[in-house]
Amino acid sequence: MLPLGISFFTFTQIAYLVDACRGEAREYRFVNYALFVTFFPHLLAGPILHHGDMMPQFEDESNRGLNYENLARGLFLFSLGLFKKVVIADAFAVWANTGFDQMTSLSLVEGWITSLSYTFQLYFDFSAYTDMAIASALLFNIVLPINFNSPYKSLSIQEFWRRWHMTLGRFFRDYIYIPGRQRRENIVPMAIS
Repeated sequence: MLPLGISFFTFTQIAYLVDACRGEAREYRFVNYALFVTFFPHLLAGPILHHGDMMPQFEDESNRGLNYENLARGLFLFSLGLFKKVVIADAFAVWANTGFDQMTSLSLVEGWITSLSYTFQLYFDFSAYTDMAIASALLFNIVLPINFNSPYKSLSIQEFWRRWHMTLGRFFRDYIYIPGRQRRENIVPMAIS
């Protein structure tokens, strides 16, 4: 039986080990490294973290106090994510499940409704969980990278994939597709939109 969040843990560790092998990861205190590896908000639904984005935040002394602005932003974003999951994603799930249960007898319109309902359910589930992870981290004064940037507003399939699960795309780009090239961007500030 695999532990929860094994894929996010694995991607995070692969990135760290590859960067350490390249000489790009500096020595960190073991406590900060352990916190980076086990930081709970991202383990179940992402985003995929990079040590270069996270370790400086764990070492920053100013992140150890109570920050009311981050607390307010975190609570607002958590509420938004919870709304996306409970109200929007679960509503689409009802339509999708009904359609898939009657798959052999769907009309053309019912097939489209089922397909679109599943598409929106999937997006709002992922997006909601990521919003709640980012919000939970903000409660601890840690800024996680955004992971979804309104992919359904895209005008092309390439733009869609750049906006969908952005940290996974960054991982594949930096460690699979273009492994020798340094194209690391800084952490994307959280934008509530």
